Order: sequence, then structure tokens, then C-alpha cells
Amino acid sequence: MENIAREIARNLLQIKAIKLNPANPFTWASGWNSPIYCDNRKTLSYPAVRKLIYESFAKLIAEKYPDVDVIAGVATGAIAHGILVAENMGKPFVYVRSTPKLHGLENLIEGDLPEGKKTIVIEDLISTGGSSLAAVEALRKAGVNVLGLAAIFTYNFEAARQNFKTSGCACDTLSNYPVLIEEAIASGYVQESDLDTLQQWRKSPCTWRK
Repeated sequence: MENIAREIARNLLQIKAIKLNPANPFTWASGWNSPIYCDNRKTLSYPAVRKLIYESFAKLIAEKYPDVDVIAGVATGAIAHGILVAENMGKPFVYVRSTPKLHGLENLIEGDLPEGKKTIVIEDLISTGGSSLAAVEALRKAGVNVLGLAAIFTYNFEAARQNFKTSGCACDTLSNYPVLIEEAIASGYVQESDLDTLQQWRKSPCTWRK
């Protein structure tokens, strides 16, 4: 999958789904300062990129989880990607809300998902893993057999690794931060002199430049 990781990283940079700016950091909703900003929803606007992503997901899932029954997307960023994967694999699809609906049946999981079904969760981005694992737990509480989670990109934070380990949930990603930085330097998107800054941020993102 290393070649896929590099190809996806290049595409994310080219279409500006991921932006790097070590000199003028972005501010995340969490309040963290960051030299990187990721919006994988932009991949949906580029047919070749979105096809690369859903076909790569389908290949990964078919190889690691051949007995999967259902594909589940995490709302809202991974709903479209999850549908594309499910369509490609000929599997049922559901999605998991961040909070239950406030009217009607007050659903947290949307779609038909019987207990015991073997399910793979699709996510667009992993930072600390909190929202992703909340979706996993919602599915588990509904009696679903969650085989694992697959995401387009991860920042490779140690906190995320620990959180997935604690939850007992397998996690695979199509691309990741170290590969992205290598590709960004190779393409001239950022300079070698930026490397230390980019590495220091990932080690302590919550305190970086505060």
C-alpha cells in the first residue's frame, strides 16, 4: 500500500485538499495552531482522485476483511466516500451521526443494520481518533461486529494510536502525515528547512506555538 499512500498524498497536495504553511499556521476549531489543514471533502470534486480513494478502500477491505457485510460512513465527512466504497463492493451502506436526530425516531445510525453484521467503518480523517471511535462505539452498542476502521488520512498522532489500541479497534489508513511530508518536500511544496517545524508540531500539536 506504500505506493498508494504516496499517490494519494500527491493528489491531496495537488488539489489543495491538504495545505501546508509552516510560516503562517492555521487555527483548528479545537484552538490548536497547525502548519497543516486537511479538507478531504474536496476530493469529491475531482473524479480521478475520488475514484483512486474508493478503489483503494475497496482493495484494502477486500484483502483484510473479505467477510465484511456492511460499510458504515462517519457523518458527515465520510458519508459520500463510504457510499462510493459500498457501491464499488456491492455492499449495504449505513452512516453514523455524531449525535442522535432530535426528532422522529431520534436515530444515531441511519440505514438498515441488523445486529451481528460484520462492518467496516469509513472515515475521511483521523486526528486524535475521538469522533471516529465514538462512531465505532455507537455501532458496537447497537450489537454490530465492527471489524475495523479505514480512513483516507491520519496525522499519526501518538494519542490516536493509543486511543485505537485502548478501544481494541483496528485502524488502517490510505495515506499518512510522514508520507505526505516526504512528498511535499520532493515536489518543492515545502522546503527541507521546514522539516523540523513540521516534525515538532506532530510531536505536540496541542502546545505547538502557544
